[in-house]
Amino acid sequence: MTAPLTTRRTDRRTRSPWVVVALGFAAIVFDGYDLIVYGSAVPALLAHPEWNLTPPQVGAIGSYALLGMFVGAIGVGALTDRIGRRRMFVACVTWFSVMMLAVAAAPTPELLGAARFLAGLGFGGIAPVAIALVVEWAPPGRRNLLNAVMLCGFPIGGVLAALAGIALLEPAGFRTLFALGALPLVTLVPLALLLLPESPGFVAGGPRQVRSAGLLRGRPAVALALLAVANVAGFLLVFGLNTWLPQLMRQAGYALGSAIAFLLVFNLGAVAGGLAGSALADRYGPRPVATSAFGIGVVSIALLALPLPTLVLYVLIAVAGAASVGTQIVVYGYVATHFALRDRATALGVTSGVGRLGAAAGPILGGYLIASGLALGWNFAAFAAVALVGALAAVAVPVLAPAAAPGPTTTAPSSEAVAR
Repeated sequence: MTAPLTTRRTDRRTRSPWVVVALGFAAIVFDGYDLIVYGSAVPALLAHPEWNLTPPQVGAIGSYALLGMFVGAIGVGALTDRIGRRRMFVACVTWFSVMMLAVAAAPTPELLGAARFLAGLGFGGIAPVAIALVVEWAPPGRRNLLNAVMLCGFPIGGVLAALAGIALLEPAGFRTLFALGALPLVTLVPLALLLLPESPGFVAGGPRQVRSAGLLRGRPAVALALLAVANVAGFLLVFGLNTWLPQLMRQAGYALGSAIAFLLVFNLGAVAGGLAGSALADRYGPRPVATSAFGIGVVSIALLALPLPTLVLYVLIAVAGAASVGTQIVVYGYVATHFALRDRATALGVTSGVGRLGAAAGPILGGYLIASGLALGWNFAAFAAVALVGALAAVAVPVLAPAAAPGPTTTAPSSEAVAR
């Protein structure tokens, strides 16, 4: 039988899943930059003479984008299962790029917060779409690893945000840092329109009807709820630490440049942790890997409060990055390989969307902890406790029947069973 025209076009548009991984990676790099650059801008926002912002107010503004991500992830995840991954990918990148221009131009802190909320609609949507595309194009035995390669764009975006903060914050100001987040509009969007293929599973099945009811019953519902809790914990660590780590290290006595350098090391550790953890997840399954990584986070984050030699502190911060941002990458793969294709983007949207509540809580929690005047140890102990909750949720996720979680084709259920 002759393949449908849309399928033949999809085959010609890419010869390798690496095309999808590369475009998804670029989108996640900008997603990570746009979100994490706020942490680099926090010292300048606190020092801005016209606004007179307090740490809780800066934390609240930081959380607005994350609240927008809550709405965007759930809404886009469901739409992606119905109208296609490619369309939503392009729409999300275009939207958050335009909104970053509005963030950069905001004349008041209120409008800055509003623009970040609107940008968050696109930030929240891009990850479920990109993950669904990569998992559905990847070979069955490499889904977690290729997903991690793509998602490592997030901490690399964080690295770029830290470097931009070091190089540009003092001479150019925070508006320049925010404006750089609009670059995808003239770089990535044209490339995606030209090169990005649709998911082969979506092309074969056509537009979906609403099929998420099965996610609300029995073991799938329990798995969805626990993975949502794991996402809450992971995102709270990612955004709480990325927002407040520079300021916490300044309170510990480090200069501004050194404090932002810790953010750089934190995100470099996240890249290594995400890749290593996902490779292990393909071999041993994401449950034990995610649980162990959260456990390492409990210890490493708690130890940051101790007076340590600088070299040891850098290593420990890299480990904390691997066990927080890196663990969140593993959790994303956990969700993507745990549910059926027909529900995959919806499950990713729901779990990551609910997880954004943790993302929104992270900057707020950090702001109130700093404003409270508590000792440095209590700040890090609070984040370590969050990592413990993530470990408990990850280990408790029930295994679904292989028939309930097939891969992107009907020939892959055994591979996904191994991946779980």
